[in-house]
Amino acid sequence: MAPQSVWALGATLGEGPVWVERDAALWFVDIKAPAIHRFTPATGEQRTWAAPAQVGWVLPSARGDMIAGLQTGVHRFDPATGAFSLLVAPEAHLPGNRLNDATVAGDGAIWLGSMDDGEAAETGRFYRLDGAGCTESGLPPVSITNGPAFSPDGATLYHNDTLGRKVWASTLEDGRIVATRLFADIDEGYPDGPCVDAEGCVWVSLFAGWGVRRYDPSGALMQTIRFPVANITKIAFGGPDLRTAYATTAAKGLSAQERAQQPLAGALFAFDPGVAGMPSVLAQV
Repeated sequence: MAPQSVWALGATLGEGPVWVERDAALWFVDIKAPAIHRFTPATGEQRTWAAPAQVGWVLPSARGDMIAGLQTGVHRFDPATGAFSLLVAPEAHLPGNRLNDATVAGDGAIWLGSMDDGEAAETGRFYRLDGAGCTESGLPPVSITNGPAFSPDGATLYHNDTLGRKVWASTLEDGRIVATRLFADIDEGYPDGPCVDAEGCVWVSLFAGWGVRRYDPSGALMQTIRFPVANITKIAFGGPDLRTAYATTAAKGLSAQERAQQPLAGALFAFDPGVAGMPSVLAQV
């Protein structure tokens, strides 16, 4: 199945899709028109909650609510009331930064990244957040972080230097990074959010690249899926069998002419990836 629009919401910067099994729904955000969205495929229901600041991601919590990464820090988000409450502000000293992407490790810790909102200064860093607090990963700063994403065994962390057009793979031991290697150079567009399937292959979304790529665990390119829009930001596996891929996209940066040529820019898409994904993990924070 070629990518098909399932919600033509025209997001300015759609991002952070995550399938939440308890809701049988896909959650995602629009960073620049700050909002959290939920799409329920079985019913077609579309829900939206306004966010009080730029919101980079939303993840399910073991407490039954959600954890959201805003420009002002990591917040607990209650869908029942729409309320946000601050948990930690890892970069309160960097008001020009914002949180950009995140995932949950097998132990329930959240790995998250930041970026320069002006997309120029190398002030973006990766952090690990658990019940004991938020600590820097030790990875070197870049302008725009994306990811991270974990291998099925949790031993490898994939993370992107978007402006540098590189995907990196870091080896983990006891939740700490002990080695990092180059995984892939991107020569078409910019590597946006990564995602890993059940076979351990890495899916890299291409901003300004008109598609997503699938790489095997060694970094060899296996497949490219083309889209009718230029800016694909991230995919997530969902559905009852985790065999539907959902992709967020963005209208950000398109000229009026490009926008007219891409009427589905910013839509939520779905396609058949030919492989299953991994269940999402509940955040233990």
